[in-house]
Amino acid sequence: MGINLAGVIFANVGEVNLPELTSKRTMASVPFGGKYRMIDFPLSNMSNAGVDNVAVIVRNHFHSLTDHVGSGIAWDLSKRHSGLSILAPYKGHAFLHRIEAMYHLQGYFKDLKEEYLLLTNSNYAANIDYKKMFEQHLLTGADITLMYKEMEIPRKADDPLVLSTDDEGRIQKLLVNPQIEGKCKFSTGSLIIKRDLLIKIVNECMSANELNFRRNFLQDNLSKLNMQGYRYTGHISLVHCVEDYFEENMKLMQKEIRDEIFNPSRPIYTKVRDDAPCRYGLTSKVKGSLVSQGCLIDGEVENSILSKGVRIGKGAVVKNCIIMQDTVIGENAELCNVIVDKDVVVTKGHNICGTDTYPVYIAKQSTV
Repeated sequence: MGINLAGVIFANVGEVNLPELTSKRTMASVPFGGKYRMIDFPLSNMSNAGVDNVAVIVRNHFHSLTDHVGSGIAWDLSKRHSGLSILAPYKGHAFLHRIEAMYHLQGYFKDLKEEYLLLTNSNYAANIDYKKMFEQHLLTGADITLMYKEMEIPRKADDPLVLSTDDEGRIQKLLVNPQIEGKCKFSTGSLIIKRDLLIKIVNECMSANELNFRRNFLQDNLSKLNMQGYRYTGHISLVHCVEDYFEENMKLMQKEIRDEIFNPSRPIYTKVRDDAPCRYGLTSKVKGSLVSQGCLIDGEVENSILSKGVRIGKGAVVKNCIIMQDTVIGENAELCNVIVDKDVVVTKGHNICGTDTYPVYIAKQSTV
């Protein structure tokens, strides 16, 4: 049964420092963990919380995203009286600011039956119980509830937002891009707000040409509204750059992190692709890796993530790598600390090596 909360996901957030993976796709459609896309995590978290209406706001390069999410049936969002909506720019006018996007799309918000909105980004992988966050929002009578995690500010985070709260959890300060070392109350990008209040603030910001979401929508209204912090204590993989992407994928090798993110009581759903089971040849050696269905492995794979349909030739060695869908690694090729995008061909005998702090990236549909 649904709750009085609709979801809004921003598909392009976090792309500034990740051009390698987002030049032809949105952040929301970036592959993660072998068989998932980044959009799968906020969509699944919302579905598991009983959020029946979800809008995904896109700016550009959203063909692969629409192909992946379809009607939303994989997340149980293809329903008669609710569902999944892709809200795209119109007449060639790309949304440059979050406030501008919500202003032009406010007709959609006004037509929703839900009274509250959950806004979130798509550059994270985590298993979040948004129902608990919503319950706290109602209990405290907050105008806005911001989720935070006590952690260090991620490297290359674009205008990071840091909170300061009192003993009751009310936000006292909002700092944008502060020079802070060590742990702090870092905003993860999720917030809950009443629909009518969001529309009111968005219209005020547009009329004053104040379009910075963190500074104008949040900071400027801190003294006027009851803003509460919601502390998230679980694991969250935040992706702001290619180094983050590599590191957070590799953390999935740790069983405790996999068990938390892929909690069977709150499943992470994705688009189903029917492939044959993975086939391991007589010359294959696989150790400490995540291997998706449809792979053909005749070489050596260690501490790596293989997406669906990957082929590893005889004598090939793949270590500490992320190999995306339908890529072919030729015979006797050697890869170490490499991110290989979809539909790539690495020809026979090639040796490509990066480091764990600076992985090599091979672009989609390349031949090396």
